[in-house]
Amino acid sequence: MPENNIMQPVLVVGAGLAGCEAAWQILKRGIPVELVDIKPHHFTPAHHSEGFAELVCSNSLRAESLENAVGLLKEEMRRLDSLIMRAADATRLPAGGALAVDRVGFSDYITEKLRSHPLLTYRTQEITELPDRLCIIATGPLTTSPLFEAISSRFGEAHLSFFDAAAPIVTLESLNSDTVFFQSRYGKGTADYVNCPMNEGQYRAFREALATAEEAELHGFEDRSVFEGCMPIEVMARRGEDTMRFGPLKPVGLVDPKTGEEPYAVVQLRQDDAAKTLYNLVGFQTHLKFGEQKRVFGMIPGLEKAEFVRYGVMHRNTYLNSPELLDATYCCTRANHIYFAGQMTGVEGYVESASSGLVAGINAAHRVLGRPPVVFPRETAIGALPAYVSTKGLVNFQPMNVNFGIMAPPDFPFKKKREKNALLSERALRVLEEVRQEQLKPEEA
Repeated sequence: MPENNIMQPVLVVGAGLAGCEAAWQILKRGIPVELVDIKPHHFTPAHHSEGFAELVCSNSLRAESLENAVGLLKEEMRRLDSLIMRAADATRLPAGGALAVDRVGFSDYITEKLRSHPLLTYRTQEITELPDRLCIIATGPLTTSPLFEAISSRFGEAHLSFFDAAAPIVTLESLNSDTVFFQSRYGKGTADYVNCPMNEGQYRAFREALATAEEAELHGFEDRSVFEGCMPIEVMARRGEDTMRFGPLKPVGLVDPKTGEEPYAVVQLRQDDAAKTLYNLVGFQTHLKFGEQKRVFGMIPGLEKAEFVRYGVMHRNTYLNSPELLDATYCCTRANHIYFAGQMTGVEGYVESASSGLVAGINAAHRVLGRPPVVFPRETAIGALPAYVSTKGLVNFQPMNVNFGIMAPPDFPFKKKREKNALLSERALRVLEEVRQEQLKPEEA
């Protein structure tokens, strides 16, 4: 379509948080939107009402403090006039330091704002083919099989991932350096793994806690067959006293430099990002509740005060292999009239999904208006997420929540972690303001 043809509506597929945010960002720039959603033509097992953005739970929007990365992301979205944040602030409930919302009121607010907009056309239909016009696909982790088959047919099976299990990720700086050590098994290659050594007593106590820890409930729309091909670490713990020691906690070929001996058991952590700030627990796919993960995995020597930037999860979630398919505006590099947004891009979490819709919406609108794309810098939370999911050559790509570890590292002195996070947020908001002034017109900001 012509770059400056504002009469042709931008097609937005999906009326979840990402789709609604994308539509809003386009509409507020004076461009018509055709919003298409599968409801009420068809309901997935997770959907129950005809309202937009209905899947948010009352506590889904998480922490408010700017010392928390998701708090920073929400503040950045507010400053970019996010519809999702408008709705959240209008329907918020008392929740201490978190942002909680009235779930029904939240959905009603978003539905009314969009359905009443004179430039929005809404229709219900299941999209089964990739459109050949400027569009944003934001159908989420519950995308129907025909659409994913169309994506696979267009880009190849290698550009889809199937997120059955993901191990927890912690920050390197939060590990106890007096306990852990870097080493590869048998000393082969470079010392790429962080190793957490256990003596017999520590191992037995850990196994007992793990075997009796509380698991999260399975929801009706999750794929129960997930567990058949990828055994959770807690199930492994129940299989026998030494099952983990012959599996992911195998100590063979590792020598603790502090004792000069092979430990009784070893938990290994593998580098998860190019900056070497994030590490995942090898073999620790789990279905434990998040609070239980923090408690039980905190028993691992060296992880007593570990900062978890992502907890382990196990569920069916088909998503894009974004590092090979998307750029930092969520635009498809192999079909640049298509933008993707939401959890199908590999961002994890409701706020993160909405932020991807915001970025995709701005850039789709700029495409129509003939303006340059807006690539938000990695110093911002809203820029760090697309930078992460579009990092070329990222090995073992898995969905990620926003966290300070994926943002540009500090370029300033600091003494304590809390001070560092506050300064990172201060820098992020300063950089965001520069982007607003230089790349967004006054009416957009």
